[in-house]
Amino acid sequence: MYSIGIDIGTTSICAVLMNSQTGKIITTATHQNDSFIPTPNVWEKIQDVAVIEEKVSEVISHLFMNKPDGEVDSIGISNQMHGIMYYDADGNAVSPLYIWQDERGNLPYKDGKTYAQYLGSFAGYGLVTDFYNRENSLVPEKAVGVCTIGDYIAMKLTGTKKALMHITNAASFGCFDINKNEFTIDNGMLPEVTADFATVGEWNGIKVSVAVGDNQASFIGSVGVDAPLLNVGTGSQISYLNDTPVTGENIESRPYDGRRFLIVGAALCGGRAFSMLERFFASVVEMATGEECPSLYKQIDKMLETKTQTDLVADSRFCGTRANPEIRGGFSNMSQDNFTAGDVAVSMLYAIAGELRAMYAGGKTEKIVCSGNGIRKNLALQKVVSEMFEAEIKIPLYEEEAAYGAALTSLVAIGKAENIDEAQKLIKYR
Repeated sequence: MYSIGIDIGTTSICAVLMNSQTGKIITTATHQNDSFIPTPNVWEKIQDVAVIEEKVSEVISHLFMNKPDGEVDSIGISNQMHGIMYYDADGNAVSPLYIWQDERGNLPYKDGKTYAQYLGSFAGYGLVTDFYNRENSLVPEKAVGVCTIGDYIAMKLTGTKKALMHITNAASFGCFDINKNEFTIDNGMLPEVTADFATVGEWNGIKVSVAVGDNQASFIGSVGVDAPLLNVGTGSQISYLNDTPVTGENIESRPYDGRRFLIVGAALCGGRAFSMLERFFASVVEMATGEECPSLYKQIDKMLETKTQTDLVADSRFCGTRANPEIRGGFSNMSQDNFTAGDVAVSMLYAIAGELRAMYAGGKTEKIVCSGNGIRKNLALQKVVSEMFEAEIKIPLYEEEAAYGAALTSLVAIGKAENIDEAQKLIKYR
């Protein structure tokens, strides 16, 4: 009667209890993922696995404390992609989680190449991080396997000692053939890979399905119509389904359900770029008043109700791109008339949306589904996106898209839905 979806994100951990017949979310639980471990290395981004495991236990407990009568049949898991961790022969973590923001792969290796370039992959991808660790003797002595944080939580819930990895997570490690669904290198610790939304085992009699990448989970939990998905969070992505892989600069084809591919254009800045702008405005207020400035998002939103056009041109690639991390953002066509707060804000919206529009090769679309707080809460950005794509904006009813998508995959895993398309019929829009 009920299914649970858990999403282990970079900054938050969310769980939803979903009625598996109607798709209605009964209750939710969200905890801040405050598991970052301080480190003297500016390029290193790591999180404490034990803290994450504890947070997951807490959100699950919250759901059961607020659950109506009825059985929970399944648990699905979504996780932040690309990150890697090591576990021992007993299935216990022996390392931190090296997350997608970790930049050790961009450090110089040899022959004028970085570690990532040497592998033909990107910094933050699991096997690039692992390659750096191996070359620098950082792999824990007791390590026998590698996995994502979602795979690990599935292991701990079910008591299994080896990870089973869905193709959505396997591809996020890099060095993975998406046509053959197999890794192209072998570090001796790689897990078994499955293209099915399979079950891993049981937790208290409830079947737990294999963890899926959060990009695919968000798509699954958002797109119940024939449309691309534009997600704006810390980063931003545009995603759409295709029967065959698509190649292009800053475009990646990712496994989806074993039959189709999710074509993804990913920008490292999205909501982060707008957040940078808000912090800049706040710093000006603090300079003028001498006092700390609270959030200015409401004031910016109010300003953008009337300020909708500008000839100022912004570039929101402040963190570079995956293909070229050295690129930086900026502003051009600046004049004495358009160097205003309103023009800067509007130009940033067009830059965020424009970077994603340039990555979309799916053809004309009548609708575009938008998810992530970076666009859900920004009406001005919604208008810009609708204008750029000449399409109607569809906002999913539930904000917890990745957790909701994880719950939907668990319905397929236990046979309550024939395939993911059938499960997605439960999705509703505002």
